[in-house]
Amino acid sequence: MKICVYCASSSKIDKNYFDETEKLALEFIKSDVEVVYGGGAVGLMGKLADVIIENRGKIKGIMPQFMNEVEWAHKKVADFEFTETMHERKAKFLEGVDALVALAGGTGTLEELLEAITLKRLGLFDKPIIVLNTNGYYNPLKEMLEKSVEEKFMQPEHLKIWTFVDKAEEVLPAIKNADKWSDGAIDFSARR
Repeated sequence: MKICVYCASSSKIDKNYFDETEKLALEFIKSDVEVVYGGGAVGLMGKLADVIIENRGKIKGIMPQFMNEVEWAHKKVADFEFTETMHERKAKFLEGVDALVALAGGTGTLEELLEAITLKRLGLFDKPIIVLNTNGYYNPLKEMLEKSVEEKFMQPEHLKIWTFVDKAEEVLPAIKNADKWSDGAIDFSARR
């Protein structure tokens, strides 16, 4: 299984986020999951990579060249792909993956996650999207997405695009139990 992980590059965050990231990385190791991530060396990105590398797991970093030029790339990640742009990077993240997992993060993580949700809504990405809601971090996003349905900006079926979980050990079961997304999602993407 190959999973893309979106997560923070901040190292100033609460220890609980690092602990859940480590637990998730170990779950991935146990299940022989190959991870694709943003390539960073600090924050949750760094923690994810460090744990996977220390345990001889598989990880691939994808990063725009300009980020590498300011030395943000994790030096111990052997499998690295450098892109020209952020847009190219985001497209590469989703190529050939079996699922997408979002850990806590700032605007970059949020933007990537919302783009993936939009792509799935349009039927352009059909894999499970799992949001690891450590410390209730994503509660406001969950409420906003639900409000989008309540206010009829989205269809009730769109609530199946994502799954929120609270603990790292719930991520892989959520992927395995995710509803298959419709190939015809474009047909109900807009409210008419």
